[in-house]
Amino acid sequence: MDSLLEYTHAELAALLATLGEPKAFRATQLMEWVWKHRVHDFSQMTNLSPQLREKLAAQCCIRPLEVVEVSESSAGSATRKFLSRMQDGHLVESVIIPAAVGKGGAHSGRMTLCVSSQVGCAFGCKFCASGLLGFTRNLTAAEILGQILAAEEVAGESIDNLVFMGMGEPLANIDNVLKALTLIMDPKALNIGARHITISTSGNVPGLRRLAEFGKPLRLAVSLHGACDEVRNQIMPVNRKWPLAELLPALREWNRTGKHMITLEYILIKDVNDAMDQARLLSRVAADLNAKVNLIPYNTVEGLPWVRPAEDHCRAFCKALIAAKIPVTLRYEKGHDINAACGQLRLRRVKDAPAPGHFRRADAR
Repeated sequence: MDSLLEYTHAELAALLATLGEPKAFRATQLMEWVWKHRVHDFSQMTNLSPQLREKLAAQCCIRPLEVVEVSESSAGSATRKFLSRMQDGHLVESVIIPAAVGKGGAHSGRMTLCVSSQVGCAFGCKFCASGLLGFTRNLTAAEILGQILAAEEVAGESIDNLVFMGMGEPLANIDNVLKALTLIMDPKALNIGARHITISTSGNVPGLRRLAEFGKPLRLAVSLHGACDEVRNQIMPVNRKWPLAELLPALREWNRTGKHMITLEYILIKDVNDAMDQARLLSRVAADLNAKVNLIPYNTVEGLPWVRPAEDHCRAFCKALIAAKIPVTLRYEKGHDINAACGQLRLRRVKDAPAPGHFRRADAR
């Protein structure tokens, strides 16, 4: 059943016309109920006739997913991961990340959601939990948007920053991601500006070109994780299809149209990509792209052999980039104690649960 979440104002007007309601203001009323009032049920739409509400309920739903589990970090970061069940019983996870504490203990007030774009992942990065259960399907635009509304209910406040860094490769689901982005940025819907949205890719070159054609000043993060083909091939199968010789020119082209510096995401894995020669190569790539680097010590995943490097080694790798005048951040992931790396909560739940229909809604507090 289609969800109203993925309808633009024009599409709602067309839908209402098929239901015998050609008046344009009805579409505005529906947009307000869905996005301003955040209703869950058609019975709450009190300025619509009972007959119209019945017709809409027979054809559409409002929320396409239900929160079934919430895990909150005990490490003081207030990071929360939640697992949602969709109408077909499949599970997807999202992570709410509060702003970092600044000087004097003050928060910026920004609330970030790490959103998923697929159930599982077909790209099979060797260090990631998302692909361990394989790829199931793309998320619809409504299921992407539904995660944002669910996150606001879990957090008790508005989400004002989005990162497409959850389960799946966003650019492999580019049609639904672009549809979701249209409504995310729509002033009549979520009204989140492009500069507050980051799209992550592991190196899907055709999807990157489609995203560039979209023409919005989005932020781009590239999961590089290796500064040469030899290292990337070990841990990122996508590199065999689109090696650096294809990816880097596409990123240079992005730079010609993008308004923000590219971020190169680099998960440090002991004895795989953390050697100092990789730091030197990474510095050259970042300098060529005028990019900044986000270093992330590996977040351990049960069942995978990879190990997080020692903290001193991570700092030495970071200092090598600083010496090369590369903007760099060394980020220890929030939520390590709640398995916040994408795919881990779903992996455990799918392994433990007898069947999707047995889940019950969690207390989101």
